[in-house]
Amino acid sequence: MEAGCDETGRGCLAGPVVAAAVILPKNYQNRLLNDSKQLSKKKRIKLEKEIKTKALAWAIAEASHQEIDKINILNASFLAMHRAIDKLNEKPRLLLIDGNRFNPYPTVPHQCIIKGDATYLSIAAASVLAKNYRDRKMEQLGDDYPAYGWNTNVGYPTPGHREAIKEIGLSPWHRLSFRQLPSQLELFESN
Repeated sequence: MEAGCDETGRGCLAGPVVAAAVILPKNYQNRLLNDSKQLSKKKRIKLEKEIKTKALAWAIAEASHQEIDKINILNASFLAMHRAIDKLNEKPRLLLIDGNRFNPYPTVPHQCIIKGDATYLSIAAASVLAKNYRDRKMEQLGDDYPAYGWNTNVGYPTPGHREAIKEIGLSPWHRLSFRQLPSQLELFESN
């Protein structure tokens, strides 16, 4: 009863950070399942359906951009993971956390694994669910704020996203605690 946990959206300029927790059956195998960053969107969508069908339990949760601004991105990532674990309909005996740090979850021991999403199937499954959920959310927000290119960059700091910020300012979904634009010196040096 291990639950793999992962998050996505830490490096974005806008939107929530999203986490998922997944408990897979003991002998579950899938040759395609890997870190979501290594998979095409088409493969992630196919895997999402299988994960949601075959998993013993799964849950997705988020911490908002306002919470990120209030408690910082690292703590917001942990908060989103805790919320996902809270929503599981099975209680895990161990949490496998992608990364090197975590705020302990009450009553359940955890193990941090660097690059865990490329090592443990349950973490990879959590990675896929979190990424698909967050990408869809940002694509929907992109319909209301098309200038930022969220339909393709899903909130990450691409040149086009930063150019839109420079031209029209911030949306209500941007993280105010993040450096949205490079410093003036960096802008000057790049010209």
